[in-house]
Amino acid sequence: MEQLQELIAFVEKRARAHRFPNTPENLYDPLRYFMTLGGKRMRPALTIMAGNLFEIPKEESIHAALAIEFFHNFSLIHDDIMDLAPVRRGKTTVHEKWNQNIAILSGDVLFVEAYEQLAHYTNECLPILLKRFNETAREVCEGQQLDMDFENRKTVSAEEYIEMIRLKTSVLLGCALEFGAILGRQSEEMRKQLYAFGVSLGIAFQIQDDILDLYADPEKFGKQVGGDILSNKKTLMLITALETSDPRIAELLSMPANEEKINLAQFLFRELGVVETVKSEMERYYQQAQTALQAIRNTGMNTEPLSQLSDFLIQRDF
Repeated sequence: MEQLQELIAFVEKRARAHRFPNTPENLYDPLRYFMTLGGKRMRPALTIMAGNLFEIPKEESIHAALAIEFFHNFSLIHDDIMDLAPVRRGKTTVHEKWNQNIAILSGDVLFVEAYEQLAHYTNECLPILLKRFNETAREVCEGQQLDMDFENRKTVSAEEYIEMIRLKTSVLLGCALEFGAILGRQSEEMRKQLYAFGVSLGIAFQIQDDILDLYADPEKFGKQVGGDILSNKKTLMLITALETSDPRIAELLSMPANEEKINLAQFLFRELGVVETVKSEMERYYQQAQTALQAIRNTGMNTEPLSQLSDFLIQRDF
């Protein structure tokens, strides 16, 4: 864990030290604000860890790592606007602190900053990095659109939901890891294994996030607890609950968005076995990630840092 913490601290320092222009203030102040809100910096840490597997110095992989982090934060700023979220990482969201138009434009600039980081690479890796980054950015947008489409549908299957979170959340973790392999000039097979590890881990992480949304300690979670159920969002938790056909779930969905609704959801989802079912699905994807990691380990690579990170991410408090 010591190496992991050192890498996270390195990424955090570089992310916070990034200099945005001074003017226009309403364009760049939101970015200075948002980039100092913290977060686990797990995606850029994955890029550096993957690069370390192939003896790529962190000073070389940091630009690819920051490209991932800037894109991720761009997506968070825009997601918060779409979700009308008041809080991110325990602090006021950009659109609430400024306004929606400023948040949209500031997020767009952060997307551009991601490309600026990739432009540091002038060797044969650049076209491959750009191709993978563009594919991933498109998939993340597709996932976000599916997420919004699901809001207007009466039913969503568990399979459809998993595909949505694969696109919206998990492919970026896969991309972060593959970036390290690209910088290390690795084979396509090695790139695929790292990508598969990241995608499966990302799905497990998002399923866990769905559980935490309802049951986490709000001070540790950094977001509004119960936000998903208050908006009747079709997470795997709610989809699984609906599959029980218990009439109380329909009553739950018709309730006003208040503390009573959150409390009832917490009770029903435990009583109906929803939490255990969803936890089992989370564990299944986590084991898929470990299988991909074992395949990498079998090539003689020291995957312990990646193993530690995956354990760290999946052991958050419920």
